[in-house]
Amino acid sequence: MPDISRTPEQQSPEAPVAAPSAPVNPALTGSAPPSRPKPSRRRWPWVLLSVVLLLGLGAYFAWPKLTDTQSGGGAKKGAGAGSAPLPVTAVKSRKGDIGVYYTGLGAVTPLATVTVRTRVDGQLVSVRYREGDTVHQGDLLVEIDDGPYQAALTQAEGQLLRDQATLDNARIDLARYQVLAPQAAIPEQQLATQQATVHQLEGVVKLDEGQIASAKVNLAYCKIAAPITGRIGLRLVDAGNIVHASDANGLVVITQMDPISLIFTISEDQLQAVLKRIAAGQTLEVDAYDRTDNTKIAQGSLTTLDNQIDPTTGTLKLRATFENAKGTLYPNQFVNARLLVQEKHGVTLVPTAAVQRNSQATYVYVVKADSTVTVRPITIGTTEGDDSEVTSGLMPGEVLVMTGVDKLQEGSKVNAQIPSANSPANPAVSPPANPSAKKAGKTQKGN
Repeated sequence: MPDISRTPEQQSPEAPVAAPSAPVNPALTGSAPPSRPKPSRRRWPWVLLSVVLLLGLGAYFAWPKLTDTQSGGGAKKGAGAGSAPLPVTAVKSRKGDIGVYYTGLGAVTPLATVTVRTRVDGQLVSVRYREGDTVHQGDLLVEIDDGPYQAALTQAEGQLLRDQATLDNARIDLARYQVLAPQAAIPEQQLATQQATVHQLEGVVKLDEGQIASAKVNLAYCKIAAPITGRIGLRLVDAGNIVHASDANGLVVITQMDPISLIFTISEDQLQAVLKRIAAGQTLEVDAYDRTDNTKIAQGSLTTLDNQIDPTTGTLKLRATFENAKGTLYPNQFVNARLLVQEKHGVTLVPTAAVQRNSQATYVYVVKADSTVTVRPITIGTTEGDDSEVTSGLMPGEVLVMTGVDKLQEGSKVNAQIPSANSPANPAVSPPANPSAKKAGKTQKGN
C-alpha cells in the first residue's frame, strides 16, 4: 500500500530516496483526504526576469532589421517625392573681355593749393568774393587801404625830381669844366671833382627811381588777385580788420579743383608690370571708387610714379589725374583706386556667383542636354566685379547653375531658368512655360 503520509512529489518514482516522514496521527488518517501543500512563490520573480531577458534579447537582434526596413521605405518614399524637377536659376558662359586691375587705397590731392596772404600792412577795406565761389586767375579778391602807399609813391617821385635837377646842373658844370681845363683856365682837380659829383648825383637819382618802383609795388599789393583758378574756401578775415604781412593765417585758401589728382599706392611686387607698360608708351587708366568700393566716381589716367618705395610698407605712391568739371572728386577725399594694367580679350567668362569652391577644388554645376547636372572642375583666372575668367574646364555657351546649388549633386535633374537679361533663350534650357523644355531633377543634397 502507498504511504499516505507522503506528498505526491515525495511519492514520485524519480526521487531516489524518500525522506523519513513524521509520525502519522491515526485519528486523522481514518476519513480525511490528504492535504496538498501550496506552490512556492519564490519562483515567480525568476520566471518574470527570464521572460524580460528573452524579450530584450529578441528586440536587440530584431531592431537593426526593423530600422533597415524603415529606412528603405523612407528612402523609397523620399525618392518618390524627389522625382519632381528642382527649380534653379541658370546662366550661360560667354566669351568676352575682362581687365586686370591693381587696387590701392588713395586720397584726392589737388594739383595746386594756395593760401592767399597779404604782402603789405593795412586795413582790409573790401572783400570781392563769396565763400565757395570758383575764381579764375587774376580775379580781384580783396583790397587793402592804399592811402599810405600812394603817399609814399608821391614822396619818392618828388625826391626824384629834386635829385634829377641837381644832376642836370652838375652835368652842365662838368661840360663847362671840360672846355676850360684844356685851356689851363681851371685846375685839373676841379674837373675831376665835378665828374665825381655827377656820378654821385646819378646814383641818388637811381636810388629815387628804386624808391618809386618800391612804392608802386606796395601800391599794387593793396589789390590782391587770385593766383590760380580754383575754388574759394571759407573766409578767414573780414573786411575792416588790420592785416599784416607777418600774420600766421592767410586771407583765404584757393584749391584747384579741375583737373585734380589722386595719389594712391600699389605693392612693390606690382611695380614691374606697371613700368613695363609705361616704357611701352601705354596710357594706363585709373578708376576712382567711393569708400564702399561699389560706386565708380571718376575715370582718369596715370600721370607719374614716385621716385622711391616706402620701406616700412613696401608700397609705391602713384599719381593719377582726373577731369573734375562737376566736382565729384573733393580734396582729401578717401577713395579706392583701380589701375587697369591689362585687358584680356575673347576669354570665357562666367558670373562669380556660379563658381563653387570647397577645400579640394573649384567647380561649377553644368546643365547637360538631358536636364541633369554634372560637376565640372574649372580653373579661375582674373576676377573682376561680378565676372570671373575661366582659363580651363569650360567652353563659352555652356549652361551653368547659378542659384539653388545647395540641393544638387552629380546627376541631379533640374528645371533651369535663364533670365532674359543674361542671355537669349536656350533651346536646351528654357523657362518652365514651355513643357517640352522643362527640366526634372532629384532633390538630393550636394556639396
